[in-house]
Order: sequence, then C-alpha cells, then structure tokens
Amino acid sequence: MDCIFCQIVAGEVPSQILYQDEELIAFPDIKPLTPTHVLIIPKKHIPSLLHLSEADLPVIGHMVNIANQLAKSEGISQSGYRLVLNCGNDAGQIVPHIHMHLLGGRRLLDVFD
Repeated sequence: MDCIFCQIVAGEVPSQILYQDEELIAFPDIKPLTPTHVLIIPKKHIPSLLHLSEADLPVIGHMVNIANQLAKSEGISQSGYRLVLNCGNDAGQIVPHIHMHLLGGRRLLDVFD
C-alpha cells in the first residue's frame, strides 16, 4: 500500500493519534503551517473529493464535527480556526487520500483578507 495515510490507519507508520473512531483518525501534520495543524482523515481510502460516492457524504460532516471538537481541545475554538480540504494537484493536495486540515493558533492571512 503506497498511501501514507492508509499506512497510518493500519498502524504501520507511527503517529501521535489525537482522535480515532471507527470511521476517522486525526493526528498532527508532520510539517505544520500553523501552531495547531491537525489532519483529520477517513479510515476508508478515498483519493479525493472527486471520488466521494453518495454513501461517503456523511463522512465529511463527521470530519467537520470532529474538527470542531479538536479545535476546543487544542484551545483554538475561541480565537478561530480554518478547515481546509484540497482537491487535486493545483489545489495543493499532496497525499491522494481525502484529508481535512485544522489550522489555528495564529492569525491566518491570505487571499481572503
């Protein structure tokens, strides 16, 4: 299996697990862009948003719910945080496995400001 995230899910690659249930796993990004940078991924391998089936749609809502919980436990819920889902190379998706970035811990400035 070439997918690094699937290897983390399988326990073949060690990671600091911040959250885990039957559908999702969350862990810190190894190259954090912000003081808090957590990746939330489905355990099921889904290469990108384009590959979501109708049956997979509830997992995105579950990811958002867990991101909200992690923002609270990481102490960034009151100051604010950003959730990012990249789709494809041009958007910056490096690992071909759906993943949500939970970013926070500092003011996030970019093209939206």
